[in-house]
Amino acid sequence: MSEIKTIGVLTSGGDSPGMNAAIRAIVRAGIANGLQVKGICRGYAGLLGSEIIDLDSRSVSGIQSRGGTILYTARCKEFYKAEGIDRGVQVLRENGIDGLVVIGGDGSFRGAQEIAARGINTIGIPGTIDLDIACTEYTIGFDTAVNTAMDAIDKITDTSMSHERCSIIEVMGRNAGFIALWCQIANGADGILIPEAEKFDERDLIDTILSNRQKGKKHHIIINAEGVGSSMRLARRVEAATGIETRATILGHIQRGGSPTAKDRVYASTMGAYSVDLLCSGATNRVIAYRNGHFTDLDIDEALAMKKTIDEYQFLVSQMIGQY
Repeated sequence: MSEIKTIGVLTSGGDSPGMNAAIRAIVRAGIANGLQVKGICRGYAGLLGSEIIDLDSRSVSGIQSRGGTILYTARCKEFYKAEGIDRGVQVLRENGIDGLVVIGGDGSFRGAQEIAARGINTIGIPGTIDLDIACTEYTIGFDTAVNTAMDAIDKITDTSMSHERCSIIEVMGRNAGFIALWCQIANGADGILIPEAEKFDERDLIDTILSNRQKGKKHHIIINAEGVGSSMRLARRVEAATGIETRATILGHIQRGGSPTAKDRVYASTMGAYSVDLLCSGATNRVIAYRNGHFTDLDIDEALAMKKTIDEYQFLVSQMIGQY
Protein backbone atom coordinates (compact mmCIF):
# COMPACT_ATOMS: atom_id res chain seq x y z
CA MET A 1 0.00 0.00 0.00
CA SER A 2 1.46 3.39 -1.02
CA GLU A 3 2.34 5.95 1.63
CA ILE A 4 -0.26 8.67 2.19
CA LYS A 5 1.05 12.13 1.25
CA THR A 6 -2.07 14.27 0.78
CA ILE A 7 -5.38 13.93 2.58
CA GLY A 8 -8.71 15.54 1.85
CA VAL A 9 -11.58 16.27 4.22
CA LEU A 10 -15.22 16.94 3.45
CA THR A 11 -18.43 17.39 5.42
CA SER A 12 -21.57 15.84 3.99
CA GLY A 13 -25.28 15.78 4.76
CA GLY A 14 -26.72 17.88 7.59
CA ASP A 15 -24.34 20.19 9.43
CA SER A 16 -23.69 19.64 13.13
CA PRO A 17 -21.88 21.68 15.81
CA GLY A 18 -18.37 20.29 16.27
CA MET A 19 -17.64 19.60 12.61
CA ASN A 20 -15.25 22.56 12.57
CA ALA A 21 -13.40 21.19 15.59
CA ALA A 22 -12.91 17.92 13.71
CA ILE A 23 -11.68 19.76 10.59
CA ARG A 24 -9.20 21.75 12.67
CA ALA A 25 -7.84 18.59 14.28
CA ILE A 26 -7.53 16.81 10.93
CA VAL A 27 -5.59 19.70 9.42
CA ARG A 28 -3.22 20.14 12.32
CA ALA A 29 -2.71 16.42 12.94
CA GLY A 30 -2.08 16.00 9.21
CA ILE A 31 0.52 18.76 9.16
CA ALA A 32 2.16 17.32 12.29
CA ASN A 33 2.53 14.05 10.37
CA GLY A 34 4.11 15.77 7.37
CA LEU A 35 0.99 15.59 5.18
CA GLN A 36 -0.59 18.12 2.88
CA VAL A 37 -4.26 18.72 3.69
CA LYS A 38 -6.98 19.84 1.28
CA GLY A 39 -10.56 20.81 2.02
CA ILE A 40 -13.34 19.70 -0.29
CA CYS A 41 -16.15 22.24 -0.20
CA ARG A 42 -19.88 21.35 -0.29
CA GLY A 43 -19.44 17.64 0.31
CA TYR A 44 -19.67 15.17 -2.54
CA ALA A 45 -21.31 17.80 -4.75
CA GLY A 46 -18.24 19.98 -4.36
CA LEU A 47 -15.99 17.01 -5.03
CA LEU A 48 -17.69 16.44 -8.38
CA GLY A 49 -17.22 20.14 -9.12
CA SER A 50 -13.54 20.10 -8.09
CA GLU A 51 -14.18 22.68 -5.34
CA ILE A 52 -10.96 21.93 -3.51
CA ILE A 53 -8.85 24.30 -1.41
CA ASP A 54 -5.53 24.03 0.43
CA LEU A 55 -5.76 24.06 4.22
CA ASP A 56 -2.96 25.06 6.55
CA SER A 57 -2.71 25.54 10.28
CA ARG A 58 -3.62 29.21 10.11
CA SER A 59 -6.69 28.66 7.94
CA VAL A 60 -8.36 26.63 10.72
CA SER A 61 -7.32 28.83 13.63
CA GLY A 62 -10.17 29.40 16.09
CA ILE A 63 -12.82 27.54 14.13
CA GLN A 64 -13.43 24.99 16.92
CA SER A 65 -15.80 27.43 18.64
CA ARG A 66 -17.96 27.98 15.58
CA GLY A 67 -21.03 25.97 14.63
CA GLY A 68 -21.73 24.74 11.13
CA THR A 69 -18.86 23.80 8.83
CA ILE A 70 -16.34 26.10 7.14
CA LEU A 71 -16.25 23.62 4.26
CA TYR A 72 -20.02 23.94 3.71
CA THR A 73 -22.17 20.91 3.03
CA ALA A 74 -24.72 19.72 0.51
CA ARG A 75 -26.74 16.72 -0.62
CA CYS A 76 -25.60 15.04 -3.81
CA LYS A 77 -27.92 12.72 -5.75
CA GLU A 78 -25.23 12.13 -8.38
CA PHE A 79 -23.10 10.33 -5.83
CA TYR A 80 -25.67 7.57 -5.52
CA LYS A 81 -24.72 6.49 -9.04
CA ALA A 82 -21.58 4.61 -10.11
CA GLU A 83 -20.74 7.28 -12.69
CA GLY A 84 -20.79 9.97 -10.01
CA ILE A 85 -18.57 7.98 -7.68
CA ASP A 86 -16.13 7.21 -10.49
CA ARG A 87 -15.96 10.91 -11.32
CA GLY A 88 -15.35 11.75 -7.66
CA VAL A 89 -12.45 9.30 -7.44
CA GLN A 90 -11.00 10.75 -10.64
CA VAL A 91 -11.10 14.27 -9.13
CA LEU A 92 -9.37 13.03 -5.99
CA ARG A 93 -6.59 11.47 -8.05
CA GLU A 94 -6.24 14.58 -10.21
CA ASN A 95 -5.68 16.60 -7.05
CA GLY A 96 -3.20 14.12 -5.61
CA ILE A 97 -5.49 13.16 -2.73
CA ASP A 98 -4.71 9.61 -1.65
CA GLY A 99 -6.46 9.68 1.72
CA LEU A 100 -9.96 11.02 2.48
CA VAL A 101 -11.85 11.81 5.69
CA VAL A 102 -15.64 12.01 5.40
CA ILE A 103 -17.57 13.66 8.25
CA GLY A 104 -21.29 12.88 8.14
CA GLY A 105 -23.94 10.24 8.69
CA ASP A 106 -24.85 6.85 7.26
CA GLY A 107 -25.52 8.23 3.78
CA SER A 108 -22.13 9.91 3.73
CA PHE A 109 -20.49 6.66 4.85
CA ARG A 110 -22.00 4.80 1.90
CA GLY A 111 -20.19 7.23 -0.38
CA ALA A 112 -16.99 6.71 1.62
CA GLN A 113 -17.42 2.96 1.29
CA GLU A 114 -17.62 3.24 -2.50
CA ILE A 115 -14.58 5.51 -2.67
CA ALA A 116 -12.56 3.09 -0.54
CA ALA A 117 -13.57 0.24 -2.85
CA ARG A 118 -12.02 2.20 -5.73
CA GLY A 119 -8.62 2.49 -4.09
CA ILE A 120 -8.65 5.75 -2.12
CA ASN A 121 -7.96 5.20 1.57
CA THR A 122 -11.07 6.54 3.29
CA ILE A 123 -12.10 7.11 6.93
CA GLY A 124 -15.56 8.12 8.19
CA ILE A 125 -16.29 10.28 11.23
CA PRO A 126 -19.88 10.26 12.61
CA GLY A 127 -21.31 13.76 12.41
CA THR A 128 -25.06 14.12 12.99
CA ILE A 129 -27.20 15.74 15.66
CA ASP A 130 -29.62 12.77 15.56
CA LEU A 131 -27.28 10.26 17.31
CA ASP A 132 -28.68 7.65 14.93
CA ILE A 133 -25.46 5.93 13.78
CA ALA A 134 -25.61 2.43 15.22
CA CYS A 135 -21.92 1.70 15.63
CA THR A 136 -21.23 4.57 18.03
CA GLU A 137 -22.55 5.93 21.32
CA TYR A 138 -21.55 9.47 20.32
CA THR A 139 -21.99 11.51 17.16
CA ILE A 140 -20.62 15.00 16.58
CA GLY A 141 -23.25 17.64 17.33
CA PHE A 142 -25.74 15.67 19.41
CA ASP A 143 -24.60 17.10 22.73
CA THR A 144 -24.89 20.69 21.50
CA ALA A 145 -28.22 20.07 19.79
CA VAL A 146 -29.83 18.45 22.81
CA ASN A 147 -28.58 21.22 25.08
CA THR A 148 -29.98 23.82 22.68
CA ALA A 149 -33.34 22.03 22.65
CA MET A 150 -33.33 21.63 26.44
CA ASP A 151 -32.70 25.35 26.93
CA ALA A 152 -35.48 26.28 24.49
CA ILE A 153 -37.93 23.91 26.17
CA ASP A 154 -37.11 25.42 29.58
CA LYS A 155 -38.00 28.86 28.19
CA ILE A 156 -41.22 27.64 26.57
CA THR A 157 -42.15 25.93 29.84
CA ASP A 158 -41.91 29.27 31.66
CA THR A 159 -44.43 30.94 29.37
CA SER A 160 -46.62 27.83 29.22
CA MET A 161 -46.83 27.89 33.02
CA SER A 162 -47.61 31.62 33.05
CA HIS A 163 -50.55 31.14 30.69
CA GLU A 164 -51.64 27.75 32.13
CA ARG A 165 -51.54 26.24 28.67
CA CYS A 166 -50.33 23.08 26.96
CA SER A 167 -47.31 23.29 24.67
CA ILE A 168 -46.46 20.84 21.92
CA ILE A 169 -42.72 21.25 21.27
CA GLU A 170 -41.29 19.70 18.13
CA VAL A 171 -37.61 18.73 18.13
CA MET A 172 -35.52 17.32 15.31
CA GLY A 173 -35.38 13.61 14.63
CA ARG A 174 -37.14 12.47 11.48
CA ASN A 175 -36.25 8.81 11.99
CA ALA A 176 -34.72 8.87 15.47
CA GLY A 177 -36.09 9.99 18.83
CA PHE A 178 -32.88 10.52 20.79
CA ILE A 179 -33.16 14.31 21.10
CA ALA A 180 -36.80 13.96 22.17
CA LEU A 181 -35.97 11.23 24.69
CA TRP A 182 -33.13 13.15 26.28
CA CYS A 183 -35.27 16.27 26.50
CA GLN A 184 -38.09 14.29 28.07
CA ILE A 185 -35.72 13.23 30.85
CA ALA A 186 -33.93 16.58 31.13
CA ASN A 187 -36.99 18.85 30.92
CA GLY A 188 -39.88 16.70 32.04
CA ALA A 189 -43.01 16.35 29.94
CA ASP A 190 -46.51 14.95 30.11
CA GLY A 191 -45.79 12.89 27.00
CA ILE A 192 -43.25 12.11 24.30
CA LEU A 193 -43.77 11.06 20.70
CA ILE A 194 -40.86 9.31 18.97
CA PRO A 195 -40.55 7.28 15.74
CA GLU A 196 -39.28 4.22 17.63
CA ALA A 197 -42.54 3.87 19.60
CA GLU A 198 -44.63 1.93 17.12
CA LYS A 199 -47.92 2.43 18.94
CA PHE A 200 -49.02 5.95 19.88
CA ASP A 201 -52.35 6.25 21.68
CA GLU A 202 -53.51 9.85 21.40
CA ARG A 203 -56.39 9.15 23.75
CA ASP A 204 -53.91 8.02 26.39
CA LEU A 205 -51.94 11.26 25.95
CA ILE A 206 -55.10 13.32 26.36
CA ASP A 207 -56.10 11.34 29.45
CA THR A 208 -52.66 11.98 30.93
CA ILE A 209 -53.01 15.72 30.39
CA LEU A 210 -56.49 15.76 31.96
CA SER A 211 -55.34 13.60 34.88
CA ASN A 212 -52.39 15.89 35.56
CA ARG A 213 -54.67 18.94 35.41
CA GLN A 214 -56.98 17.32 38.00
CA LYS A 215 -53.96 16.75 40.23
CA GLY A 216 -53.25 20.46 40.18
CA LYS A 217 -50.78 20.84 37.31
CA LYS A 218 -51.38 24.14 35.55
CA HIS A 219 -49.29 23.66 32.40
CA HIS A 220 -48.39 20.74 30.17
CA ILE A 221 -45.48 19.92 27.87
CA ILE A 222 -45.53 17.38 25.03
CA ILE A 223 -42.28 16.69 23.17
CA ASN A 224 -42.73 15.53 19.58
CA ALA A 225 -39.95 14.21 17.34
CA GLU A 226 -40.45 15.71 13.88
CA GLY A 227 -40.82 12.34 12.16
CA VAL A 228 -43.96 11.39 14.08
CA GLY A 229 -46.40 13.90 12.64
CA SER A 230 -47.58 17.51 12.50
CA SER A 231 -47.28 19.30 15.84
CA MET A 232 -49.69 22.01 14.65
CA ARG A 233 -52.46 19.53 13.92
CA LEU A 234 -51.78 17.65 17.17
CA ALA A 235 -52.08 20.91 19.11
CA ARG A 236 -55.50 21.58 17.59
CA ARG A 237 -56.71 18.08 18.46
CA VAL A 238 -55.42 18.27 22.03
CA GLU A 239 -57.08 21.65 22.59
CA ALA A 240 -60.37 20.38 21.19
CA ALA A 241 -60.28 17.27 23.38
CA THR A 242 -59.14 18.91 26.63
CA GLY A 243 -60.45 22.47 26.45
CA ILE A 244 -56.95 23.63 27.42
CA GLU A 245 -55.31 26.30 25.26
CA THR A 246 -52.60 24.48 23.32
CA ARG A 247 -49.76 25.96 21.28
CA ALA A 248 -47.23 24.26 19.03
CA THR A 249 -43.61 25.38 18.76
CA ILE A 250 -41.24 23.94 16.17
CA LEU A 251 -37.63 24.40 17.29
CA GLY A 252 -36.27 23.55 13.84
CA HIS A 253 -32.78 24.43 12.72
CA ILE A 254 -31.69 26.29 15.84
CA GLN A 255 -30.75 22.79 16.99
CA ARG A 256 -28.13 22.54 14.24
CA GLY A 257 -26.42 25.86 14.93
CA GLY A 258 -24.59 27.53 17.76
CA SER A 259 -21.21 27.23 19.41
CA PRO A 260 -20.43 23.57 20.19
CA THR A 261 -20.30 22.36 23.78
CA ALA A 262 -16.99 21.33 25.34
CA LYS A 263 -17.90 17.68 24.74
CA ASP A 264 -18.54 18.23 21.04
CA ARG A 265 -15.30 20.18 20.68
CA VAL A 266 -13.15 17.64 22.52
CA TYR A 267 -14.70 14.46 21.12
CA ALA A 268 -14.78 15.82 17.57
CA SER A 269 -11.14 16.89 17.85
CA THR A 270 -10.16 13.47 19.14
CA MET A 271 -11.97 11.76 16.28
CA GLY A 272 -10.34 14.11 13.78
CA ALA A 273 -6.84 13.35 15.02
CA TYR A 274 -7.65 9.63 15.17
CA SER A 275 -8.72 9.66 11.51
CA VAL A 276 -5.28 10.97 10.52
CA ASP A 277 -3.59 8.27 12.61
CA LEU A 278 -5.63 5.65 10.78
CA LEU A 279 -4.72 7.01 7.36
CA CYS A 280 -1.04 7.18 8.29
CA SER A 281 -1.20 3.52 9.34
CA GLY A 282 -2.58 2.54 5.93
CA ALA A 283 -6.14 1.90 7.13
CA THR A 284 -9.10 2.32 4.81
CA ASN A 285 -12.87 1.74 4.77
CA ARG A 286 -13.04 2.46 8.51
CA VAL A 287 -15.46 4.50 10.59
CA ILE A 288 -14.47 5.97 13.95
CA ALA A 289 -16.74 5.25 16.91
CA TYR A 290 -17.00 5.94 20.61
CA ARG A 291 -17.92 2.71 22.42
CA ASN A 292 -17.74 1.69 26.08
CA GLY A 293 -15.78 4.78 27.02
CA HIS A 294 -13.14 4.49 24.29
CA PHE A 295 -12.52 5.76 20.78
CA THR A 296 -12.18 2.91 18.32
CA ASP A 297 -12.78 2.10 14.64
CA LEU A 298 -14.82 -0.44 12.70
CA ASP A 299 -15.10 -1.58 9.12
CA ILE A 300 -17.64 0.64 7.34
CA ASP A 301 -19.41 -2.44 5.95
CA GLU A 302 -19.88 -3.74 9.50
CA ALA A 303 -20.95 -0.33 10.80
CA LEU A 304 -23.61 0.16 8.12
CA ALA A 305 -25.08 -3.27 8.82
CA MET A 306 -25.81 -2.38 12.45
CA LYS A 307 -29.22 -1.20 13.66
CA LYS A 308 -29.78 1.31 16.44
CA THR A 309 -32.76 1.49 18.75
CA ILE A 310 -33.78 3.54 21.75
CA ASP A 311 -32.50 2.13 25.04
CA GLU A 312 -35.57 0.48 26.60
CA TYR A 313 -34.57 1.26 30.18
CA GLN A 314 -33.89 4.90 29.38
CA PHE A 315 -37.30 5.11 27.73
CA LEU A 316 -38.87 3.53 30.85
CA VAL A 317 -37.09 6.08 33.02
CA SER A 318 -38.46 8.90 30.87
CA GLN A 319 -41.98 7.59 31.41
CA MET A 320 -41.56 7.14 35.16
CA ILE A 321 -40.15 10.57 35.94
CA GLY A 322 -41.52 12.71 33.12
CA GLN A 323 -45.15 12.98 34.16
CA TYR A 324 -46.61 15.07 36.97
